[in-house]
Amino acid sequence: MSLSTGGGDTASDVYLVGAGQSPYGAFPDESYRSLFRTAYESAEQSAGGVDPGDVDEAFVGTLGVGGRQLGLAGPAVTEHVGLHGVPCTRVENACAASGYALRQAVMAVKSGMADLVLAGGVEVMTDMSTEATKYWLGVSGETEWERMAGTTFSGVYAQMADSYLREHDVSREALSHVAVKNHANGAKNPDAHLRFTCTVEDAESGPVVADPLTLYHCCPTSDGAAAVFVASEAVAQSFDEKVKISGVGAASDRVGLFQRDSYTSVPASKQAGEAAYEMAGIGPANLDFAEVHDCFAIAELLAYEDLGFCERGEAGALATSGATAIDGEMPVNTSGGLKSKGHPIGATGAGQAVEAFKQLTGKAGARQLDDPQRGLTHNVGGSGGAAVVHVFEREDADPVADDENTEVVR
Repeated sequence: MSLSTGGGDTASDVYLVGAGQSPYGAFPDESYRSLFRTAYESAEQSAGGVDPGDVDEAFVGTLGVGGRQLGLAGPAVTEHVGLHGVPCTRVENACAASGYALRQAVMAVKSGMADLVLAGGVEVMTDMSTEATKYWLGVSGETEWERMAGTTFSGVYAQMADSYLREHDVSREALSHVAVKNHANGAKNPDAHLRFTCTVEDAESGPVVADPLTLYHCCPTSDGAAAVFVASEAVAQSFDEKVKISGVGAASDRVGLFQRDSYTSVPASKQAGEAAYEMAGIGPANLDFAEVHDCFAIAELLAYEDLGFCERGEAGALATSGATAIDGEMPVNTSGGLKSKGHPIGATGAGQAVEAFKQLTGKAGARQLDDPQRGLTHNVGGSGGAAVVHVFEREDADPVADDENTEVVR
């Protein structure tokens, strides 16, 4: 029997009812189809089973690294998992592709056009030469004046890091503390690409990739896939576990770093965060954890400030204080983040939602937080040309008092 209620309810809340991913890493024997099947079946299992006939719509994020199946990559994977006839849209927004796919799923349910939607992403990145990988990563930057001029993404983020460290008189060790924390978390994640720990000394003495960034300050290129099921309030009642998507925000900005007014902030992140907080009726102080886009360690520091976790210029102190560790006041990247868990471009945003679902349903294993009620995911495309933020909360989350300060920290 179909779960469809015949068109959804535009006033209803929207829920995650299942979430899963493939392991992230280098898998020469896997394809983008097989990786997506692993993620889909994991999400289906976490939902307690999903009848393909009940899925109304699908959105799949992918950059299409390496040139494989550039056209119809979405239908190629959804048909492979048995979603025959289900309309599927491929979403490309660089590294924010599946974060935007999730946003599209929420919009489809909110609009009343769908009751149960699949959102996910997939990327295969490790079957190319280093030169080819740099090319495909570079196309998410400004093509004419960055990529074709020879600038790499590590070079772009190195400019951001150098500017931030100088502007706020912060030691490079702050970047290394981010790496150490995320590796410690990723070591507890069976799906992570880099499951090893490191020290500040390791990170500081690593080979320089683009000064001031060392190898330990940079995420790996990974193969992987992630998938989540998004349901209307009426349909969600049929599932044993559900997590409310209470806030969504997104923004775009100039694609090239050189086109922006500041190298030490990502305006799209700030705007997306503020929109998500407003929709959810909360502020950063009401969060219990966050998964932020840390393709490079400096990106996590900037996210702290853009998302209101601290004042401008205080991200370095926040990172070194231990507050963002898994046992800190505001855990960030419990999954290991892009730095340790990995960064299969098209899968990253959906993979962050998988971690949020696991934390809020008590299924995060060795990295499980103590009774989290609300969490946030933050997914960035390129060096900030696009950003999307989602706020998730348990159904039984304590309400936020009307007089509680929910303003974003300035």
